[in-house]
Amino acid sequence: MAKRALIPSEFRAAADQLKMSPGIVSGDHVFLTGVTGSDAHGQMPDDAETQIRNAFEKIGSVLRAGGLTFGSIVEMTSYHVGLRDHFGLFDAICLEYLGEPYPAWTAVEIAGLRREGAIVEIRVIAHADRV
Repeated sequence: MAKRALIPSEFRAAADQLKMSPGIVSGDHVFLTGVTGSDAHGQMPDDAETQIRNAFEKIGSVLRAGGLTFGSIVEMTSYHVGLRDHFGLFDAICLEYLGEPYPAWTAVEIAGLRREGAIVEIRVIAHADRV
């Protein structure tokens, strides 16, 4: 099965540096690399709300590069540092982006993430008939 990368222009430098694809189209599915809430300049905001919104906006950017929307997401895994401290906020913001039928979702509390100061990383799998 053929596969191809989805790399929005704003992700090109990071993708080249890290030797990874923000998204991979494989068959009818698109697999997104996990994203944290850093801003467009690579800085990690101090507040949870900005980090969470930034992460969802990055997901949206990769989905759009494949002609998809948040409604295309079929599975989501979120990794949280201090899950109980921000889960209500995460859930509320998540519902601004996702609707019925909601994707399958697993939320995992972890000790830390690769990016210093990150409190959340989100990865998704999306489905499309033709990408």
